[in-house]
Amino acid sequence: MKLRVVMVIVIVGLVVALLIPWFRGARERAYVSAMRDDLRNLGLAQASYFYDHRVYTADLDTLRSRGFETSDGVILRVNEATASGWAATAQHASTLIRCYVFTGAAAAVGAATEDRNLRCD
Repeated sequence: MKLRVVMVIVIVGLVVALLIPWFRGARERAYVSAMRDDLRNLGLAQASYFYDHRVYTADLDTLRSRGFETSDGVILRVNEATASGWAATAQHASTLIRCYVFTGAAAAVGAATEDRNLRCD
């Protein structure tokens, strides 16, 4: 009887040990997904702003006043914004991964090396 209890405890411990890395990975994928979504939404907000003003903006508060919002924990930085393009970086407090995107004549940033090709590393 005691041997069976010990075996059940060992098996449960092994299952838990195998699932912990999976849960960590799932959480990190969720953070990256939030950063990617926020950068895509930033692109839409920038396009809307450009349509009205014929220039992109580096001021996120201006975009927020127009309805743009970021996900919890995501920090966006507009690296460059001109009449010919913009570049931005996203990070999350709970991961070391960063996401990058640029468009138009803005300088490439981070892992993003192609216009409008959002990249994370």
